[in-house]
Amino acid sequence: MRVYGLTGSIGMGKSAVAAMFVRLGVPLFDADAQVHRLQGPGGALLPAIEARFPGTTGPKGVDRAKLGAAVFGDHQARRALEAIVHPAVRAARATFLRRNRSRPFVILDIPLLFEGGGQKGLAGVIVVTAPAWKQRRRVLARPGMTVAKFQQILALQTPDAEKRQRADHIIHTGTTFTRTQGQVRALVACLGRKTGG
Repeated sequence: MRVYGLTGSIGMGKSAVAAMFVRLGVPLFDADAQVHRLQGPGGALLPAIEARFPGTTGPKGVDRAKLGAAVFGDHQARRALEAIVHPAVRAARATFLRRNRSRPFVILDIPLLFEGGGQKGLAGVIVVTAPAWKQRRRVLARPGMTVAKFQQILALQTPDAEKRQRADHIIHTGTTFTRTQGQVRALVACLGRKTGG
């Protein structure tokens, strides 16, 4: 089994591309979705998060706005949250890999792949990209997003140009949905040939 990483900066369309891979039958581990489960109602991480960041959880799980306010711009607080979340996500990923070990290849959806050094040990990295103007338009259309917040998020992420340079495969989402789908289908066929799957 070969393991590929899927990544892309905010607003590049990575979630849409991940869904395309899943619809084509590719096993995909979504780190963000796993975090949502762990932090959702009855989530395993709620006690530890509440202990470290009092008042940020409730019956519905983590209050993302409150937790975001508690860690945004505070490097030490962010590291403390990562120390709670990352080991649990790594354990879930290990379970996913065990369950899919008979498959020719799988994809790990890792938003901050390069930022966290997550490319080590992967068979390759797939980067989702779009023109900067389209990225900006998509992100600023999100509820509660501001230009300042967008710029702060970008400052924490590896620049798109660098991601593309370090990529083994690139999916462009600045085009039509159908064309993006075509790129994903072609890549799945290519990766299948490489693994003999």
